[in-house]
Parts: sequence; structure tokens; C-alpha cells
Amino acid sequence: MRSVVFAYQDVGYVCLEALLDLGDEVPAVITHDDDPGEHIWFRSVRQLAEARGLPVFAPERIDEAWIARLRDWQPDFIFSFYYRRLLPAAALETARRGALNMHGSLLPKYRGRCPVNWVLIHGEQETGMTLHYMVAKADAGDIVAQRRVPITADDTAHTLYGKLTVAAAALLRDVYPRLCAGTAARIPQDPTQASYFGGRRPADGVIDWTSSARRIADLVRAVTHPYPGAFTHWQDRQVLVWQARAEADAAPAAQPGTVVAVDDAVVVQTGAGRLRATRVQLAGEDEQDGGEWARRHGVTEGTTFG
Repeated sequence: MRSVVFAYQDVGYVCLEALLDLGDEVPAVITHDDDPGEHIWFRSVRQLAEARGLPVFAPERIDEAWIARLRDWQPDFIFSFYYRRLLPAAALETARRGALNMHGSLLPKYRGRCPVNWVLIHGEQETGMTLHYMVAKADAGDIVAQRRVPITADDTAHTLYGKLTVAAAALLRDVYPRLCAGTAARIPQDPTQASYFGGRRPADGVIDWTSSARRIADLVRAVTHPYPGAFTHWQDRQVLVWQARAEADAAPAAQPGTVVAVDDAVVVQTGAGRLRATRVQLAGEDEQDGGEWARRHGVTEGTTFG
């Protein structure tokens, strides 16, 4: 088979690698130029494509000229593996046997951007990868196959993304022969079960101390390294919380956002339970253990955040 591949990040890297190992002919790879303002922690699709001798491009948009090039390449399939832009319908129609996307959730749940972060923010215990046909509406096309991935209490967005990357490659290797044979499933999504979430900005990491300790801990692990981090404020300075865990309390000891203890962590009262902030960073300084940071800065019981 002959496929044009749109790909970026680690999922794009491993899926392109799997497709080539399966013997697919790839006349072109479309990717993104890395944003110099973004922390690049993932492998380069461009470098993989160049190492395999494939033509690689990074257009700003897929316009009429690019759609004409797609027609010239005469792909059987178009694959989108964590490519960050929605492809126009005219581009999808150039694939003789269909255009498919690898999405990082168990569709129809968590359509849209940043699903690995959102599932952690919402305390989910399971997620997965979905290979589906692309249609005009994002992440709404028929499902070909899914692979489930459990979420553990220790997972961060980074560790979960690693699990999903492995699952994506395994899913593609499993289903590709059936796509080629024309025997792969096409399962319509149930729109009544769909949920949609948009992209996230660094500012979305602000901690609401009136939330429960469990919900705040989930936010922390959802946006910790390599993401921008969850944060609060102290003395008009930003304080980043890189690692934390929730503790129950029988009766709130103070108002939400108030430090109730300092030991090996900074222990903060929330709207329900207490948060043990074990890795903390004052903006502009080094990251430290929570208790060490508190003692260094004179943060004691009764100090308030937010």
C-alpha cells in the first residue's frame, strides 16, 4: 500500500516507524517545524523520515496547492499520527481507501486536544488509543480499532503518554493488515456518549484551593514535567507544584489555601482534604523538596497561598 503520513511527536514517530516496518510505501511525510518557544521533549518525525530517505515537508497550512500534490502522490491511505491541524475534506478525499487518525483516548470520550492531560485532570482510571476514519468534524469518524491503557495512581502525563505511544504502535501493527485486506471494522461512534475538550494553556494550571485535594493532585500530575506545571501564588510570586498527593482529613483545620503543616512537604488545606506538596519551585529558583523549600523561605503553619 501507499500512504501519505502526517505526523508529529512520539506517537507520530513510532507510528511512522511501524508503518515503514510493515512495508508501506510512503511517498511523503508532512510534519511541523518545532516551535522554538516550546519545550521539545519528544522524538523528531523529521529526523526519522530523513534517516529513512523519505521526502519530508512542514507546510503552514494544507491549501489547494498541497491538495493537488496529495492527488499527484495517489495515496491509498492518509494517516494522521498526532499531526496538530485538522485536514480539510478535500485532502481526505485524495486517499483512495480512506484517511485515518490515531487519537489518544477511547473515543467517543475525550475528543479534541490534549486528551492525555484531560483524562488525568478528571481522575480517569483508564484511557487508550483509537484509530478512526477522519471526517469533517474532529475525532468523529468511524472507529477501526482501540487499545485500552490502564491509568495508575502514580501516572503523570509523561508516563501515561509513554504507555499510549507503545499502545499506538501496537494497535497500528495489529490493524494494518486488515486495512490492506479491506476487512477492518468500521464502527460508528455514538454521539450521545461523546465529550470534547479543547487545548490547554500554561495559565490553565492555576490551583483552585477550594477544590478537593484529590482534584488538585490530579491537576498537578496532569501538567507536571515536561508540561508547564500547576501553580499558585505566595507574596505575589508564582509557586509551581511539581509533585503532590492528596490526604483526607476528618474536619478542615483551616481555610482552603492555608498551610497546616511543614514536614518533608508543604501541607495545604483544600476544600476537601489536605494536599502534600512534595516538590515545589518558586519562579526563578531551583525546584526543591516541599519541606526544604518551605524552611528556606520561612513558610510556616498559617501561611496562605492563592
